[in-house]
Amino acid sequence: MRTAAAGARIAVLASLVWAWGAAAQPLVAGKPDHAPGEAHHAWTQASTDSRQVAAWVMRSGDNSGLPFVLIDKRQAQVFVFSAEARLLGATPALLGLAKGDDASPGIGQKPLSRIQPHERTTPAGRFVAALAKNLSGDPILWVDYETSISLHSLRGNNPREQRAQRLTSPSAHDNRISFGCINVALTFFDDVVMKAFQGTEGVVYVLPDTRSLASVFAPHGFAPTPD
Repeated sequence: MRTAAAGARIAVLASLVWAWGAAAQPLVAGKPDHAPGEAHHAWTQASTDSRQVAAWVMRSGDNSGLPFVLIDKRQAQVFVFSAEARLLGATPALLGLAKGDDASPGIGQKPLSRIQPHERTTPAGRFVAALAKNLSGDPILWVDYETSISLHSLRGNNPREQRAQRLTSPSAHDNRISFGCINVALTFFDDVVMKAFQGTEGVVYVLPDTRSLASVFAPHGFAPTPD
């Protein structure tokens, strides 16, 4: 759901962006610097695609020294990194009901009641994100304002959807349920996402589940890590 005003994003001084970018330290795939125990364990189980994208971001500085998030749709996992490329946390997530990496035309202007099941995708891509509030005053991280996609905490929903149970189940197969937004546990959103993005923009990389990494990220300079 959108905020009342389109100016949700926070401007960041270019000088700070470039200074942070120069100071960012590379992440060693599989062993993030100073990662919390559970997050470190989750990263050791991360997919090859997640590792490839993280390695590219670190190598190229594509995040411009800003905090960034990797969203692995196939594994229904979210990884949050600091501006210095330290893994701050990892958590399961709920995603759009339908598999697919592209948003339906005009989806951001449709009321939820008119969005068909096949349109409920979480689009893949690189997005500049910032904290904001929805119309109910709840904090969210805008991922893509144009398509009304945000990352936010799990809220009260239809009990028949069993979203809380889906979020904590050991399988990723039942994590497809939302209209397209990325849902995470409230404590993770408050303790990790909000702290990482407080007072700054950041970058969100949503990995594809039907397309290739190259088709999604090559326009931004993506190249796989050499073996």
